[in-house]
Amino acid sequence: MTKILFVCMGNICRSPAAEGVFRDLVARSGMGVSIQIDSAGTHDYHIGALPDARMRAAALKRGCDLGGLRGRQVGVDDFQQFDHILAMDQANLSNLKQICPPELQHKIRLFLEFSQNFSEREVPDPYYGAQQGFEHVLDLIEDASQGLLASITKNQ
Repeated sequence: MTKILFVCMGNICRSPAAEGVFRDLVARSGMGVSIQIDSAGTHDYHIGALPDARMRAAALKRGCDLGGLRGRQVGVDDFQQFDHILAMDQANLSNLKQICPPELQHKIRLFLEFSQNFSEREVPDPYYGAQQGFEHVLDLIEDASQGLLASITKNQ
């Protein structure tokens, strides 16, 4: 089983969207039983909270329901448990590297390293912006999710 953890700052916009989008993609591919998917934040701002209402609405328009997800913070056990820990941006990548044991640092990467159609390397935080920011984030996530699934399938 391959275990994936998506990480942003508060776990209410980008990482739960990545979890939901990737979970749906994996389910459609028929690989659901061989991939475990979760998300978390590097900060404790929104533990137990639903994903942001604007992100839930944008994702739902694309057929992805994020309503069952709740915010949580990255824990030390996550570095042991997950095979791939995918940060949404450089700041969260740095935060993860600061708390990750040295022998497990190889598990941490930027999520958009798997993007196939965008040159951006960071998923921007849409929290303080307009609705089109949430749509752009979902475009990036959908693209990188396709690349991630292709990479996992190739390596299994």
